[in-house]
Amino acid sequence: MGTRDSHEPGTFSWTELITSDQDAAKKFYGAVLGWGYEDNDMPDDAGVYSMGTVDGNHVAGMVKNTNMPPHWNSYVAVESADDAANKAKEGGANIMMEPFDVMEAGRMAVIQDPSGAMFSIWEARDHPGAGLVNAHGAMTWNDLQTHDIEKAVEFYTELFGWEVAPLTEDDSDSDRMVIKNGERLNGGMAKMPEELGTEVPPHWLTYFAVDDIDAATAAIGESGGEVIAGPLDIPAGKLAVAADPQGAVFGVFAGDLDD
Repeated sequence: MGTRDSHEPGTFSWTELITSDQDAAKKFYGAVLGWGYEDNDMPDDAGVYSMGTVDGNHVAGMVKNTNMPPHWNSYVAVESADDAANKAKEGGANIMMEPFDVMEAGRMAVIQDPSGAMFSIWEARDHPGAGLVNAHGAMTWNDLQTHDIEKAVEFYTELFGWEVAPLTEDDSDSDRMVIKNGERLNGGMAKMPEELGTEVPPHWLTYFAVDDIDAATAAIGESGGEVIAGPLDIPAGKLAVAADPQGAVFGVFAGDLDD
């Protein structure tokens, strides 16, 4: 179990669901991942920000927004949101939302990388991000699905200082990469199959750890979601990709976890 009170810069520190039906989403993820919730009113009557909890630890955020398709948004910790946003812009990214303060919690920006995938950066103040990772119901992996992996590798290594290397020892295999931030594994990158064309846009996919992959996929179906792929065997365990009832895509993983 990995409890956290801070996250090193370059680490995936938070994940957030943008959904069209917050109450239904809370019920679904509570059934699938065992979340409790802490609800907070947002300023200016902007709605309620819900934080999923496991054993009293914040593990993910959730907010209603009907102006965009439901999706999960991955956050990367940075020392300065302003500096990181400027560096991302110099690297060819689009700044979709310029840096802004989230009350006293922190400062963030929303960015589209040069390959087309969206992500956010988080400069922590009162809220460091996830208080628990790599445990049942908590974020454990973030995977970039992109049509241009070479461009993505160049951008993210320059922006965050990540070390990105092929998954296998065969250096010619560049379709599947792993990310290290310092000495720790920090996610992966994969080239999207050509047959998908532009039907599925590039995106970061959030995986949550579960104790039992079969129980998790069964709960997904019973709660109105859809298992899109898997369960699949991989060297470290088993994974599946699913969509919640509102259409947001996420992954579940059971197997070897870091601390």
